Amino acid sequence: MPIWIDPTGREWVLNAPGREFFTMNAVSGYGITPVNLITRPDPRGGVTVIGVRSQQRTLVWPVRVRGRTHMEFQTRWRQVAAAFALTRRQGPGLFRLRRPDGTAREILAYYQSGWDGEPGQGHTYDTPTLTLLCPDGFWRDSQPIPLERSTGESGDFLDPFPNISSGDVIGATQMFNPGEVEAWPTWRLDGPATQLVATNNTLGRTFTVNQTLSAGEWITITTRPGRVADSSGAAINGALARPGSTLWRLEPGVNDIDFTVAGAGPETRISMSFYPRYETA
Repeated sequence: MPIWIDPTGREWVLNAPGREFFTMNAVSGYGITPVNLITRPDPRGGVTVIGVRSQQRTLVWPVRVRGRTHMEFQTRWRQVAAAFALTRRQGPGLFRLRRPDGTAREILAYYQSGWDGEPGQGHTYDTPTLTLLCPDGFWRDSQPIPLERSTGESGDFLDPFPNISSGDVIGATQMFNPGEVEAWPTWRLDGPATQLVATNNTLGRTFTVNQTLSAGEWITITTRPGRVADSSGAAINGALARPGSTLWRLEPGVNDIDFTVAGAGPETRISMSFYPRYETA
């Protein structure tokens, strides 16, 4: 079942009960993520592929809008059109595909074109063909996978998670990414704390964030795009240690992770979440 979630969070089922609004059988754009092959001439002939870069995705989704009267049709037409047009001012919406077993994958999307009206239609029905631009060509799960641990707490993520000294929280765990491609986690550090050092041993990459936090204060670290922000959402320039820090990804499969929170206290909490990403819907 296709669903459009507009930038305000309202859901529009594109196969609604009653058949007033439903998807036609001419959908395209939900297969393997498009790529750009970077090449250079080979002196022996042909080319050598020196890189592969994933590209944006374009979804083409024809829908039928109906009404029992012209005004009923016109009202529905305008409402749904506005739900897609919101992306021009308020950022991307979510295009979600829910399967019969209850699982779902989704992709961030902007309305690009297609809500124009077809010749000979427009009285009690019309068949616009939506074109949606998806900046990230990969699909993702509709729910993120979380990790969380606080000072003095013992237990598992997927493996035992040890801690503790008087001023540090020291973590070592294995994080499993069930997706088909890399995932980009978002971290949150709740104070008290003075520093976070996070290492992905699978990749051999580390980042360090220096920020003094009191109890009740927190920061978020978004790895894509790279950004450190305070609890109000304002960017904290200079918090990420440079040079030497790489806001790392999670590879598909098992990732060995270590992190240390310096200056910790009883209320210190560290959490991470990510959306697994996939080639197809």
